[in-house]
Amino acid sequence: MAQRSGYPSDVTDDEWTFVAPYLALVREEAPQRQHALRAVFNALRYLVKTGGGWRYLPHDLPPWPAVYQQWVRWRDNRCFEHMMADLRELARVLAGCEAESTAIILDSRTMQSPPESGARTGYDGAKRRKGSKGSKGSKVHVAVDTLGHLLAAVVTPANEPDRGQVDALCERVQQVTGQKVQVAYVDQGYTGENAEYAAAVHDIDLQVIVRPEGQTGFMLLPRRWVVERSFGWAARFRRLARDYERLALTMQQFHFLVFVTLLLAKGVFRATSP
Repeated sequence: MAQRSGYPSDVTDDEWTFVAPYLALVREEAPQRQHALRAVFNALRYLVKTGGGWRYLPHDLPPWPAVYQQWVRWRDNRCFEHMMADLRELARVLAGCEAESTAIILDSRTMQSPPESGARTGYDGAKRRKGSKGSKGSKVHVAVDTLGHLLAAVVTPANEPDRGQVDALCERVQQVTGQKVQVAYVDQGYTGENAEYAAAVHDIDLQVIVRPEGQTGFMLLPRRWVVERSFGWAARFRRLARDYERLALTMQQFHFLVFVTLLLAKGVFRATSP
């Protein structure tokens, strides 16, 4: 198998200085640690970027069982979700915004699912999406801030309606932002009293951005284009091209890893340097 020397997904020294405290769940000299965390992190970034399988990691990276086991620890401790929260605040401050947004955008993305996704899959009739060879799809519901940075994600079968996830998304968003969010912009898939009430329970005003009457085909809608751009960013990582994951938590946390990778590449963490 070819070496991937100098592969662009390798973390830089500056990036690792910021990242390491979030990922060191046990001390560096712990006897159970056989592989450097930095090498494991590089392997994980390689996996989500290229879309390869665990068993096909290049041999100049740690063995795939070691990478997978460490990923499970990071996933279950939501390390990348916590890291994303801090990176998002830094990115907003550097952009001249308040650390926490008072407005968010909600939307969903339907992903085709191979058999690995199991009972979680469903058929999205509105988008007419299903998986190949009879398998169906999963849906990732997200909340992003006004700059397009990920705040919350929920993974469901594709047949789950968007409006049904408003409560879970709004609850998580208010937890992350400290009850700062006041308004959520959505498309017409979120219409209805139940969705409006679910947002109001969390002190959020749900505002539906309506497509102009008579307009057909794709068009950029005010506020709504931000989340579409976020989906475009995520689509550059091949592991998110389909829902290959058996567990919804894995797909959810892979999204946070991807958005962490994007913000690390922008160098926003340098704002913490002395």
